[in-house]
Amino acid sequence: MQEGTGVEFLAGVDGWMTRLGPKLRELRKERALTLEAVASSAGLTKGFLSLLERGQTTISVPNLLRVCETLSVSVGSLFDYPDSPVVRGGGAPVEMGGSGIREYLLTPETERNLQVMRTVLHPGGGTGGAYTLESETIFVFVLRGCLRLTVDGQESVLKTGDCYTFSAKAAHSWDNPGPDVSEVLWSITPPIPRNSDPNRA
Repeated sequence: MQEGTGVEFLAGVDGWMTRLGPKLRELRKERALTLEAVASSAGLTKGFLSLLERGQTTISVPNLLRVCETLSVSVGSLFDYPDSPVVRGGGAPVEMGGSGIREYLLTPETERNLQVMRTVLHPGGGTGGAYTLESETIFVFVLRGCLRLTVDGQESVLKTGDCYTFSAKAAHSWDNPGPDVSEVLWSITPPIPRNSDPNRA
């Protein structure tokens, strides 16, 4: 996928990202910013950002964080949080960028110390680049399949039952290099901010 170069990758867009685009468009309009201004600041093209706002393409995690920084919001403010400590149905769907990924939030809005997410990755799915978060520690556990995790340039391939703990401030990326669907569990402390302070990209 080539973002911001005029080549938009539409394959695999199946409606999962359609909630994210309108949220970004609403935030942009609230701030009286043009497509051109946001795209230029985030290093993207106007055409790509327009497709994203209409839910017609995906965006990598680092590029989404740059858009959030331009809009002066945390990516956590885009999440739809469970409103009860009992979270059913596998979690609340969240969109944090990447392709071939389905993510679900398992901790409620009232939880201030810990955030747990479940991620389902299709073969080849991943973040689309390295990023950092304004949290402290990330723990990941592979429930099934495999996960290729790169932290500060060091690559590890985790398989079912493996886990990894690292600093959220370390540049990291991840993807599914295997032929089968993978499922992983993430624990983030403290939770990704939900206020107006932008995440680091």
